[in-house]
Order: sequence, then C-alpha cells, then structure tokens
Amino acid sequence: MILDSRNEFADATALSTSGTGLQLVGNVIDTGSAARDLGEGEDLYLVIQVDTAVTSGGAATVDFQLASDATASIATDGSATVHLSTGDIGKASLVAGYQKAICLAKGATYERYVGLLANVGTAALTAGKVNAFLTRNPKGWTAYNDATN
Repeated sequence: MILDSRNEFADATALSTSGTGLQLVGNVIDTGSAARDLGEGEDLYLVIQVDTAVTSGGAATVDFQLASDATASIATDGSATVHLSTGDIGKASLVAGYQKAICLAKGATYERYVGLLANVGTAALTAGKVNAFLTRNPKGWTAYNDATN
C-alpha cells in the first residue's frame, strides 16, 4: 500500500471524547479548486484503520463519513456534502488493527476541501485513535501459514 502524506486525514489521531454527534477528524485535504473528480477516473479508496481501540462507557457506534465543503473547517452541522459513509460500526468491532477500505464513486464532484467526519452515536467515546487516508492501492493481501502435508 502506498501512502502519501498529502492524502492523509489522520495518523494515530484521537477521536473526540466530547460527546455524540458529528466531529471532524484530523486534517483536511485542499484540492485547490471546487468541482474536482478525485482519482480522475481511477479507483481511489478511503482507508480507515483503528490504531488504538475505541472505548466508551456505553454502547457507542461510529459512522465515518468522507465529506467535502467550500470551507476548510468542514461543517459538522450536517450541511457538508457527504460522499460516502461506513454506516454505524459498534465499538466492539473498532479494535486495534481493524481496517475498512471503501472505493470512492467515479465521477463524483467534490467541493474544494475534503475531510473525514466521525458521527458518534448512542454514547460518548472515552478513547480511540485512527489512521485515515486516500490511496489507489489498499492493503488486500494477507499472509497465511505454509500448508503442511
């Protein structure tokens, strides 16, 4: 997997523990102008990895959303354009090493600034860190033990 720091939203970035609702996670990518087609016709993936397990005093869920907006401080009031969503993921699944890779829709138009939002539901988080970035080649290969006969 090839990583480019200019396409990175979060690098062991702590998720907000301030309560439930939408929160911007990490950095924002400035595409330089509005109406961009990210990936220019090639497959481009949003990869989210849990660096440190997500914890909560309750049954928290997190819905990660790739969003774009006209301003660098991507709106967390629901007015940003959401391009994809992971759906609610329970805290029990968000353990260290968890990874989700989602292919971005080809031909989608993004506003100038692109970022990652976390929509925390049910209960506030007490801890958790994530890595999130865009890449053309997500990790898809797994090593297995040699077979023995």
